[in-house]
Amino acid sequence: MFEHVFEAETLIDAPLAEVFALFSDAGNLARLTPATLDFKIHTPMPLEMREGALIDYTIRLHGIPMKWRTIIRRWAPGREFVDEQLRGPYRKWVHHHRFEAVGENRTRMRDRVEYAIPFPPFGEIALPWVRSEIRGIFEFRERTIREIFKAIDAASSDQQP
Repeated sequence: MFEHVFEAETLIDAPLAEVFALFSDAGNLARLTPATLDFKIHTPMPLEMREGALIDYTIRLHGIPMKWRTIIRRWAPGREFVDEQLRGPYRKWVHHHRFEAVGENRTRMRDRVEYAIPFPPFGEIALPWVRSEIRGIFEFRERTIREIFKAIDAASSDQQP
């Protein structure tokens, strides 16, 4: 009870291997997160992404710093991974990332987040705001991913003879 789901799908004009590589580098997390959240990883880098990997970071929600610890519950390179909040602002946060090749140079990325707001049932008052925040974060991430791969495509086009 009081659990929610957010789903998003993004088509990216880049090969699956390149898209998955972006997400395989935990150092890219800050780049894919809006600056307003002041995302900072505290786990020493480079971090080997694998099942059982722990990532500690902080975010700021409206100026309030929050510690967050995530574990990689599932790691299937080139296909999917699942990260789960062990400590953080949510009562539950499980994020499924799925990747699928759509032709040679296109990738479908699907996200499914199962989350629960703290302090039930009273925390549910914040649900419209939380939904809006999550949607905004994923919209930012989608725009950033598209910009990253446009830049890569433009750079490789410039190197063509």
